[in-house]
Amino acid sequence: MVEKLRPVWLLARRELRDQFRDWRILFPLIVLTVLFPVLMDSVAGSAVEFVNDYGGNLVVDRLVPFSILIIGFFPITVSLVVALESFVGEKERGTIEPLLSTPFLDWQLYLGKLLVGVFFPLLASYIAIALYLFLVRYQDLNLPSIYQIVQLLTLTTAHAVLMVSGAIAVSTQSTSVRAANLLASFIVLPVAFLIQGESALLFWGNDQVLWMAVLAVSVLAALLVRVGLAHFQREYLLGREIDSLNLRWMWHTFWRSFFGDARSLWSWYRDEVGASLRALRVPLLLIVALMVAGGVLGFEWTAANVPAMLGETSAEDMGRIAEQLQMSAGVVSADLQFSFLTIFGHNMQAVMIMLFLGMFSFGVLGALVFVANMSVVGAALAFFQLFGFSPWTIFWAGLLPHGIFEFPAVMFASAAVLYLGAMLVTPDPTRTMGEVFIQALANWFKICVGLVLPMLAIAAAIETYITPNLLLKVMG
Repeated sequence: MVEKLRPVWLLARRELRDQFRDWRILFPLIVLTVLFPVLMDSVAGSAVEFVNDYGGNLVVDRLVPFSILIIGFFPITVSLVVALESFVGEKERGTIEPLLSTPFLDWQLYLGKLLVGVFFPLLASYIAIALYLFLVRYQDLNLPSIYQIVQLLTLTTAHAVLMVSGAIAVSTQSTSVRAANLLASFIVLPVAFLIQGESALLFWGNDQVLWMAVLAVSVLAALLVRVGLAHFQREYLLGREIDSLNLRWMWHTFWRSFFGDARSLWSWYRDEVGASLRALRVPLLLIVALMVAGGVLGFEWTAANVPAMLGETSAEDMGRIAEQLQMSAGVVSADLQFSFLTIFGHNMQAVMIMLFLGMFSFGVLGALVFVANMSVVGAALAFFQLFGFSPWTIFWAGLLPHGIFEFPAVMFASAAVLYLGAMLVTPDPTRTMGEVFIQALANWFKICVGLVLPMLAIAAAIETYITPNLLLKVMG
């Protein structure tokens, strides 16, 4: 194994030597790495003065960790250009042929470029964070603990691997540095939104919750590295000169994957939808396990924590809340009944959100949306139990009538999203990444049109005309 990794180190050493000799890369990186911590230190001083005048201890306590998170992210975006031009830059400079003619394997070439791409962002981020911690010692602020600093450095490292692996994947699929730089926005903007969510966890969450964010980012980074390794082919780099948007080819590929060789609706269900269902056996088992875990965790957390939150609530208020729960059953009946189209549209919106998030996360975020919905269902059942209603009765009367069709439909859609991500990270030298994505998307729509839409339509009809009456009877 050491001998197989030796070419990776040789390539990385050659790339590092070239990068350290290029002042056009080093000068702006050094200036911005040094300047940004000084700017954040000035912002921290102004924030302390503001808090001293108007209060807000939570902001002060979390200001330094938040600043570390932002300071670690900023140099990565600046030095991302090194990763973006890793392969396509060599192609424009005319040095790609000697590199690809070496006896290195494809994965060795890719990992060598990845190591160099990660080295510069992490080096700049660590230097900037260290400089900021040195400067903030002279402010009226509490430094975070060693445990929290290690946590933030781990999160910064995961961000660097995530962004660099995405940039190198873009570099292998681009035909010019200009195109690669334009596509970089699809890397920077999603990670920026991700950091906004992590900032919310940092201010209002706890360290254990933030570790979940570290795990999620690490999983996404590992999947991106896997995608790059799975679809990197040196022949593809040499054989492509320009990218063209061939809509006719894209539609033909999608249409052929969607219908296959079917000549009738029955043959389409039997051959195409049946084959897609058989391919979903493993993702379905995973989704079922996540569904049970999400529902149980939501129920147990609500049953354990909400009573303490309601500890000071008087008996009169508790009775009033119970009456409101009974009245809420009446809201879905008679005059204010939700229409069939409203319920069906809401369910389809949830399915499309799972697809949208899953496409950018290899199915991970799409599955998490499903787990979150199941956690809400479990929490709602526990909430009803706190006010004297049997959770099993609510489940049988308020969820199961339409859930017989709705739950399997959403499970099929979630499993198909996971399968889409699995296809993207599976090596297939006979197809390009774009072809794999189109065929995986056609497979998802095959499941959605063939199974999910009909089942959600039946569930919406039951939820509109049957479930409210059953719920009213059991809740009195």
